[in-house]
Amino acid sequence: MAYTRAVQHGGSGVSGSTAPRPPRTAAGAARSAHPVPFRQFIVKVHGRCNLACRYCYLYEGPDHSWRTRPTAAPPAVLDRTATRIAEHARVHGLMALSLVLHGGEPLLTGADTLARFTGLVRDRVPSGCTVHATVQTNATLLTEARLATLARHGITVGISLDGGLPAHNARRVDHAGRPSWPAAVRGARLLADRFPAAYAGILTVVDPALDPLQTYGSLLALRPPALDLLLPHGNWSAPPPHLDAPDGTPYGDWLCAVFDRWWGAGRRVTRVRLFEECVALLLGLPAATESLGLAPFDAVVVETDGSIEQVDSLKSCYEGAAETGLDVFRHGFDEALSHPGVAARQAGAAALSATCRACPLLHVCGGGHYAHRYRAGHGFVHPSVYCADLQRFIRHVAGRLVEGTAPGARVTGTPHTEPPAVREGGTQ
Repeated sequence: MAYTRAVQHGGSGVSGSTAPRPPRTAAGAARSAHPVPFRQFIVKVHGRCNLACRYCYLYEGPDHSWRTRPTAAPPAVLDRTATRIAEHARVHGLMALSLVLHGGEPLLTGADTLARFTGLVRDRVPSGCTVHATVQTNATLLTEARLATLARHGITVGISLDGGLPAHNARRVDHAGRPSWPAAVRGARLLADRFPAAYAGILTVVDPALDPLQTYGSLLALRPPALDLLLPHGNWSAPPPHLDAPDGTPYGDWLCAVFDRWWGAGRRVTRVRLFEECVALLLGLPAATESLGLAPFDAVVVETDGSIEQVDSLKSCYEGAAETGLDVFRHGFDEALSHPGVAARQAGAAALSATCRACPLLHVCGGGHYAHRYRAGHGFVHPSVYCADLQRFIRHVAGRLVEGTAPGARVTGTPHTEPPAVREGGTQ
């Protein structure tokens, strides 16, 4: 499969979202002397969910702050948030930004509310600033009328599923314990059939207990234009499942199997963000992903009460991990850029452990997802709990890329002569 550089507006893994993201330049991927402005604004329009997924880190994890917040963001919060986003865009001269309508289940607040809020943001940002709006949903509440409203207002739809079969989604149940799959698959098919231009893609968390090729194939049957494959949130103090064997790499093996299917397809059936970004990083190209690379992080969250927070994934670590002490009524987003947690995520290699800084895969791996480095009592200056799995996956991709750049092969883009990991001895 010849590699063509991905369209920059790919699905993001931030806080569980297939939202499009503004492009990053090579200059923007390097740590500068000044904070990198936020370009992705994740707004919790609704703080509750109509499902009770048994593994949900947000509602079943250590952080219970959602219990004391408004069920839905009041109009005053949305109005002030739109003003603050526009202010940040104006101060930093942003030409594009990503607006992620999130939850909980954001459609519980109604498609009309989502459309009105998106309109407020677009009306208030400076002329020439494009707002890419996406709603991230479990698909159970998608109807023709709601999709028509979203499409009419230029809001794309990202879907969260565990796979494309009923058995894959057995743990995604409602509060009465009933399966969500029948409603979710109806919504996904309606989106693909009737509103393909509004289809952002599918987000799936990797489960090594599921067959990788069957899972991938079942998701393709739902015709997503893009897939986000995310590792489940875990850390050194609360390890993810299936990491029992000290020398095993179940998540890396799973990703390698799907990568080979995707890479060897002969044509790009769908975009897989993790794969595209890994290849780009190996080629020395700029890439924007929370899971790989050293690019400065540029996402911020607004909760239903107007609190400005870091991303939800931190809530899988401990109570209050995402808090900044700021809110949209009293503070601008520039103040959040000064928060130590945000600064650490924009510091590149300087914020990583000595083990990561000495690793030949540093510029591709980037230490992995920030939340996956946590150890209770010792903070985030550790390798990822998925370190072995990430090495397995990256080395495998590097090997496939070397095979693909053999004499006679054709690779588009502007790669280095060899992928950085290969030049540094990173392949097996």
